[in-house]
Amino acid sequence: MKRLDQLKRHLHPGRVYRRADLAQWSKSVDRHARELIDQGMLQKLQNGLYYYPKASVFGQVPADERELVRSFLKEDDFLLTSPNVYNTLGLGTTQLYNRRIVYNHKRHGCFTLGGLTFEFQRKPRFPRKLSEEFLLVDLLNNVSTLAEDTETLRARARAKAKVLNAKKLQLAALNYGKVATRKFVDQVLADAG
Repeated sequence: MKRLDQLKRHLHPGRVYRRADLAQWSKSVDRHARELIDQGMLQKLQNGLYYYPKASVFGQVPADERELVRSFLKEDDFLLTSPNVYNTLGLGTTQLYNRRIVYNHKRHGCFTLGGLTFEFQRKPRFPRKLSEEFLLVDLLNNVSTLAEDTETLRARARAKAKVLNAKKLQLAALNYGKVATRKFVDQVLADAG
């Protein structure tokens, strides 16, 4: 069996591969990657990052955002979010943002992966998944960067904080909040209690 065919056996549609991933199955990884790109089996996303497109009835499916970030960081320890998820809190936020934020422990800055721009923010702590309490704390941390009226948003956040689980909210503020956010949450909970 040819070396290129051996490499192909290890590739799966919808996956993102680093050059190092391909190197474990090929001794001529750059030549083989170039051949697979020419055949349309792989797409080069950026230096050292490749995508094996998945086919659908509408054509090729772009790479999954989580898969892109996972391959780029070489780990699963990150939280992918966007200011758009603040809209789920019911605070009357209406703006839509074309921003993907990645809380992680490794990288900081803006990187384009698969044609999408991700804003990597290095954080000491972040939850494994989103909760309403974390989202409210994150919104308060970033309220000055949003295209909404800040005072109206703070007033609505105050009302929302009173209906959330107080212990979970206080823990989220302690673990993930900036100093001003912690003070805000402590004041709201003191007024409610």
